[in-house]
Parts: sequence; C-alpha cells; structure tokens
Amino acid sequence: MEHLDAIVIGMGPGGEVVADRLLKAGKRVAVAERELIGGECGYYACIPSKTLIRPPEARADAEEAAGLDRPGLDWPALRAYRDQMIRHLDDSRQVRGYRDQGALVLKGAARVVGRDPWRVAVDGREYTADHVVVATGSEAVRPPVEGLDGLGPDRVWTNREATTLTRIPGRALVVGGGAVAVELGQFLARMGAAVTLVQRGDRLLDREDPRLCELVSEQFERDGITVHLGTEVASAAADGDGVAAVLGSGERVGADVLVLGTGRRPRGDGLGLADLGVETDRGALPVDDRCRVAPGLWAVGDVTARAMFTHVAKYQGRLVAANILGGDRRADYTGVPRVVFAHPEIAGVGLTSEQARDRGIDVATAEIDLPETLARPWTHATDPRGTLGVIADRSEGVLVGAWAFGPMVSEWINTAALAIRARIPVGYLIDSTPQFPTFNEGYVAALEELDL
Repeated sequence: MEHLDAIVIGMGPGGEVVADRLLKAGKRVAVAERELIGGECGYYACIPSKTLIRPPEARADAEEAAGLDRPGLDWPALRAYRDQMIRHLDDSRQVRGYRDQGALVLKGAARVVGRDPWRVAVDGREYTADHVVVATGSEAVRPPVEGLDGLGPDRVWTNREATTLTRIPGRALVVGGGAVAVELGQFLARMGAAVTLVQRGDRLLDREDPRLCELVSEQFERDGITVHLGTEVASAAADGDGVAAVLGSGERVGADVLVLGTGRRPRGDGLGLADLGVETDRGALPVDDRCRVAPGLWAVGDVTARAMFTHVAKYQGRLVAANILGGDRRADYTGVPRVVFAHPEIAGVGLTSEQARDRGIDVATAEIDLPETLARPWTHATDPRGTLGVIADRSEGVLVGAWAFGPMVSEWINTAALAIRARIPVGYLIDSTPQFPTFNEGYVAALEELDL
C-alpha cells in the first residue's frame, strides 16, 4: 500500500491550489478526481459562463459608446471559443501536467476507508496518507417540482447544460433569483430568447441590499425579461419538444427549456466519512477556522459551505496548504466580495444595512448616483447608469458593507473589500487619492455623504 504525504480528493480550484503548493514544497501528493481536473468552475460554471456573457456585454457596451454601431454576434464562433476555453471537456493535458510535477493522478471516485493513518480507496486500490484534503465541491439543487424528474436534460438544464449549450432556445423558463439565474437569464435574453424568470422570494438577489435588488429588477425590465416574484414552479410536463409549467399562482408558462438556478448543495456525502465518525451537515463537512475537519483531515471550497465562491475555495486552499506545511493560518471571511456578472455588473461585500442593524451596529448609510457625481461614467457611455451604496459603523468609524451596480464593479468592489477586512478608518479612505477619471472615485463621494 503506497503511502503519501497528502491525498487531495476533488480537483476543482481549491483542490488544485492545495496540490500545486504541496508539490512545489516537494511533498508526495496524490490527486483523485472522478470527473475532470479543473472542476465545476473550469468546465461548467465560472469559465464558460463568463466567456458566454462577454460578447453580449461587449455589444451592449458598443451601443452605449459614442460613435459606434451595434456589432454583430456570431453564435457559432462564440460557441467554438467557449469550447476552446473549457478544453472540449477534456482534461488530458491537466492529467499530464500533474504527472509531470510528480503527482500520482487517480481518476475515479474516492472513498475514505480508514484513519490512523488515513486510508483512501480509488478504483479498487488503497493508499495511505498523513493528510487528506476533501475538495469535492457542490452540485446543483433540483427543486421539488412535480414532474421535473420525468423530463430529460434536453428540456431541463442545470448550470452544466446551460453553460455547454449548443443552441439558443426560443423560450426559456429560469427558476431561481440568485446569481446563476440572473446571469443565465440575462445572457439568454440578450441572445434572443424570450425569458421568464420565477423567483420564490420577494425580490431578485434577495440576500443583497433591497435597493440593489430594485436596480437589478429595473434592468431586467429594460431587457424584456418577464419576472414572477413570490411564487414558484409547482409542476412541469413535456409539451411537444418543450415544457409546460404551472406556477403556484396557477399561471401557465410554456418554454423550450426549463433552466434551474435554485442554488447548490455541498457534495460531502458518499465519501465514507460517516463510517469513520465524521458526519456531514446537509452535505457539508464541518471545519474549524483552520479548515480542519479532524487531525489530518481537511476540507476546502463549496464542500465546507463557507461562502461558496471560487475565490473562497482558492483562499482556503492556500490556508490548508500552509497549515499542512507547518503553519498556523486561520480563515477570516470578513470582506469576501460577491459579484454577479450581469450587465451592468452587480456586487456586494460585507454586511447589508439590515444585517448590520441586526448585529446591533449603529449604522450610517449613503448612496450616490455615479453619473450625477463622476466624470468616468460619461466617458464610458452616452447614457450611463450606476449606483454605489456604503454602510458604515458610526461608532467605530469604519466601513462594514458596500454594494454597487455599474460597469466593471467586479474590479472596483475590491477597494471596499480591503477596507472592510482591514478596518480602514472612513476618514483615511476619504483622504485617499483615487485615479481620475475612474469609478473608484465614487467611494470618496459616497463616504463624504455619511452622517458620522
């Protein structure tokens, strides 16, 4: 039985960070992946979705810029580039790369079958290791819709079918109101589909500040997307080549495809850990602030259910690798940015005003309209839109939250993220000198409006 320093189970972004760093440190590492090295993000989520979103976004940017006509959009060319970006769902290059680095690459489903030392079985063989890192990610939630399980993947799409689509449907019924639903719904609408979105909650992106959600709804109305809030899809059935759905309100909606954007569930079950006394919580592995489940057993990424984002998985991967190598790093999830790559982009970080008040914080808030305040929106577009909101702790004089709706907010929301994490005083931020003309200047203007 071969003994290793570490076995990484699941090779999405978090698992790759751990494996790469341990290999560079000279450790003997095995990587086990039952699907594709690169994980959900690389093949079915972040990379293909952002690749698909960019051309409609660029077309809209061109329409909004002075002196430009509406450019054409070549769907076959976009589809081919998407296929190139996801490596045609082929990870053979990644397998070779890890083997060249000295890793033992195990393709197959892994089970943890023993401890003291940890023992992992893959494809009929067992291996022991000082450390096991679980990075098995998450899977799409299928809501309890009557008749849904009787419809095949040609009629019901999760993010996997949606981001690897080969045709643009004429009609799409999107279920959910989170980031996946918003991004895919707007993409399909801007590619020519008639989109209806059904959200059980009373607003889109209902975990964000209500004002930000309002701006998103207004944008969807401009995009011609029909939105039903406060209801759900009660049943779905095949209707010719498409789907006939009935909402909880009794309204009937027809579509060519039903797109599920109803969240994700950690994928920590099925690894054999329960037989060794390690229980999961609805699929999530319980971790401490070092991302440790038990001595020698670690978890990173969505399987921990801690802020389920790729950037968090990579952060946890850096932390776990450092701890395996003798460090003592602890996770801090303060100031993790949340971005929806719609057009305009949507972002939040830290606490909403409601969350801050629930924590007993003496809250001060301010909101500015970017085109009314800055020059940059007008150099970017002839009819610009954009809003920035900030939430501060009045007694401490620091920023505790921020949200933004506008061009490229995925880039400049990180100013607020750093300020929140480092507890930079508001006065210091106001006294900073952001580049002119940029959207980042908006922070000075917004913070000056706070009643501190």
